[in-house]
Amino acid sequence: MARTVRFHEVGGPEVMRLEDLETGEPGPGEVRIRVDAIGINRAEALFRGGRYIEPVKRLPARLGYEAAGVIEALGPQVAGFEEGQAVSVVPGFFSQNDYGMYAERAIAPATALLPRPEGVDAVSGAAVWMPYLTAYGAMVEVGGMRAGDTVVLNAASSSVGLAAIHAANRVGATPIAITRTRAKKQRLIEEGAAEVIVSDEEDVTARVLALTGGRGAEYVLDAVAGPGVARLAAAVAAGGTLFLWGAQSGQPTPYPGFDLGMPAVSMRTYKVHEITGDPQRMRRAAAFVASGLRSGAFRPVVDRLFPLEEIVRAHQHMESGNQFGKIVVTVSH
Repeated sequence: MARTVRFHEVGGPEVMRLEDLETGEPGPGEVRIRVDAIGINRAEALFRGGRYIEPVKRLPARLGYEAAGVIEALGPQVAGFEEGQAVSVVPGFFSQNDYGMYAERAIAPATALLPRPEGVDAVSGAAVWMPYLTAYGAMVEVGGMRAGDTVVLNAASSSVGLAAIHAANRVGATPIAITRTRAKKQRLIEEGAAEVIVSDEEDVTARVLALTGGRGAEYVLDAVAGPGVARLAAAVAAGGTLFLWGAQSGQPTPYPGFDLGMPAVSMRTYKVHEITGDPQRMRRAAAFVASGLRSGAFRPVVDRLFPLEEIVRAHQHMESGNQFGKIVVTVSH
């Protein structure tokens, strides 16, 4: 029996329950993992609340995309892995309707596994992949970001925002962070932001244009969406791209009122599946992230650790919006 998080109805964090369930044996193409740490993502809160891009197909349902642990058993037709190997489970390869990593032991598809680099502990291994794959994928694989470009990051204190700061610096681009209040400004500078714009106090569009000599930013990554999209679109350089990868505002996102006098600007949605679903992009992304980890340029910024028994509190903390970086749940055995 393994303690496993499930929910029997959609709703807030309080609907999650910790239950003793049989994990079972892995089937073809699957492995069983002893989970040591779990990365918490907003996609899981949206799924649990019935607001995700993919509906909950049956109840009770499991949760969890991202984890780190050790392989306990291999199913048939699994190659390239072995029992006792330390691995990370990478988001974007499966549906939460089929698998869930919020558990002491979990079945996962082997396609979602990456070997954990030497020196990367379980907490880091559960916290690193979603942020860096999302940031690198949008900026480099899809956007083509190069040295000398400028990228503006809304919700910069999120785990993806922080990963984007690190990745932009590694490529030679200039990261400009946006945060609502002054409380996180200094920490964003310490993480490598070239400039920090406090959106409650400053005109975001005017400040971006001033910082770029009137050019605007080649890339904007927006996890907030909603009405603020218009002012971000006005800060994009000619030929630049505004990526919408989240909807933290919870408000409708209007299509900005472009006019013929504006520069040519692209606005598109973005999901990490664009990287994980493409073997060549995924190979390059994994190599980029692993290289950054080895060199010390990349490191997950962990906000708080919660034990599995406090999974409800972990989600409540995430929904408070007060975190700086990634929330990780640890599993004791």
